[in-house]
Amino acid sequence: MDRPQTPLDETYRASSDFGVTHWALIVLVILMLLGAVYIAEAVIAPVAFSLFLIAILWPLQSRLQAHIPRLVALAISIFLLVVTFSGFASLIVWAFSRVGRWILINLSRFQALYNQMILWLEEQGIAVAGLWAEHFNIGWIVSLMQKLTGQVNTTLSFWLVVLVYVIIGLLEVEGTSRKINMLPNHRIARVILGGSEETAVKIRRYMIVRTLMSVLTGILVWAFALLFGLPLAQEWGVIAFTLNYIPFIGPFIATLFPTLLAMVQFDTWQAVIVVFACLNLIQFVVGSYIEPRLSGTVLAMSPFVVLFAIFLWTFLWGLPGTFIGIPITIAVLSFCAQDPSTRWLAIQLGPPDETDPPIPEQTRPEA
Repeated sequence: MDRPQTPLDETYRASSDFGVTHWALIVLVILMLLGAVYIAEAVIAPVAFSLFLIAILWPLQSRLQAHIPRLVALAISIFLLVVTFSGFASLIVWAFSRVGRWILINLSRFQALYNQMILWLEEQGIAVAGLWAEHFNIGWIVSLMQKLTGQVNTTLSFWLVVLVYVIIGLLEVEGTSRKINMLPNHRIARVILGGSEETAVKIRRYMIVRTLMSVLTGILVWAFALLFGLPLAQEWGVIAFTLNYIPFIGPFIATLFPTLLAMVQFDTWQAVIVVFACLNLIQFVVGSYIEPRLSGTVLAMSPFVVLFAIFLWTFLWGLPGTFIGIPITIAVLSFCAQDPSTRWLAIQLGPPDETDPPIPEQTRPEA
């Protein structure tokens, strides 16, 4: 015989239904936001990168304008930014162009290796004959070069827009801070200012650690390639240095290319396996052992969250999203940690051994 329903049962059921509806609405809003971010990439991505650069440049800009006129300080900051990016781009172009030239010179060796692989596959009963002649020809190379040229033009246009946003943003940082302080809701003002400050500090430290680890990775890869007799040792070191700024995908590419070159450079598969294993060992030791100990609380995130953020933003924005995904996640968790109502999210997405992150100064209860 069923027990009669009581008012307490009805209240519990109503609260459960409300909780399910509440979470369903939250998930729906998140999906709608991600959809908007995906569709409006051309508009939102430059803003995201400009905020990232402003967070890095603002300490320099602030110190300079305390001693010299603001516009002069802005010119110096932008000049240093342009020089840094130009040098970085020059390194990438130099390294990859040298590798590309080496590949074209040794194209016959790659074709011979390909023919050996085709012969071995045919002996195993896998017919792939004619694939090289069908897909690798002069027209294919011309088409690839046209695509690369178009991509370079698109990238230059993107960074010009980002540069304009950075210039305007550096001029408006102080004014925007004053406007936020004047908001009638002081709690929201504290969350915005506290989250922005904490995000900027963490992003700057993240980039410092990432740069140090990229330099270390480049040196180790260069030293290994030199000792092992791999051609283009300097180029592989530069490529490892630059690609290490792109989490997960960059290190994978930096190990794959030298391995492909080793396949035509050495006569035995054992040597190729050693090259691949040693390069991956370097990436693993630097990325999984040294870097976490230097970054400390900067990447106070679950490894699952880090990997998910990389793949999510790569899906949304492609290669730029791979780079900016972790800084965006750092920003989201920093803002969540500012308010008691959302601090639980920062705790749940933090590292597995962290149960109670430090309370920010802006939200600590007064004695």
